[in-house]
Amino acid sequence: MIKYVIALATRFIPRHQLQKVAHTFMKAITPFYAGNNFEDPIDGRTYRKLLPYGRLKPRQNALAPYSMSLERHRLLWLFFKQKTDIFSKPAKMLHVAPEYCFIPLFKKQRNIEYITGDLISPWADVKMDIQEIPFSDNSFDIIMCNHVLEHVPDDRKAMSEFFRVMKPGGWGIFEVPVDYSNPKTLEDPAINTPELREKHYWQDDHVRLYGLDYADKLRSVGFDVTEDNLLMELTPEQRRRYALPPQEIIYLCKKPQ
Repeated sequence: MIKYVIALATRFIPRHQLQKVAHTFMKAITPFYAGNNFEDPIDGRTYRKLLPYGRLKPRQNALAPYSMSLERHRLLWLFFKQKTDIFSKPAKMLHVAPEYCFIPLFKKQRNIEYITGDLISPWADVKMDIQEIPFSDNSFDIIMCNHVLEHVPDDRKAMSEFFRVMKPGGWGIFEVPVDYSNPKTLEDPAINTPELREKHYWQDDHVRLYGLDYADKLRSVGFDVTEDNLLMELTPEQRRRYALPPQEIIYLCKKPQ
């Protein structure tokens, strides 16, 4: 029953409206999922099972109730812990379309000057369009913006804006849905209705579906890009325990010094 409620809510209720009430509901149901089969590495909580999540075909054991993390968020957290100095080095950070699971933890970090931004999210400090970021050149050491570029009409302009406001030597994570079976990004003006976008781009509010050329798109605006496959460096038991995605490349983008 719960999977149908979540599927309908994510499909028909605007995200910024869901964000206003979701955590209160999720916090209330968390005790019913207590157990030790799964672990959320973000907050250390363990669960008997996780919640399903997805608009058309809900994925089983995808959403950790208390932190509201999804598979990709848990993988990113492991990446931050294992492969970056985000928790130790002083940094000014811009987090676009901030995910709830990260917000309280980054806010607590004394080494981070943490700013959130979004067009409509109630969790954002600054209302902003990433095609016209309202910050000066070379402002941020770290920028994170996940699952946003697939919604943006001019994604190259947005990528260029990230490059502009990032300090030389800074880095960013800009994850998007990727069709790993396709070498090229699919972006066709004829795919212009919600039904067609749902069919070809995986969601009716997406304007493209990235392929394996995504890293080259990021490089085209100046970034040095590392395609990191931390997922495959983890053991099968770790991938199961943390309920990680079956496939996910992390695109680490650095601005040259």
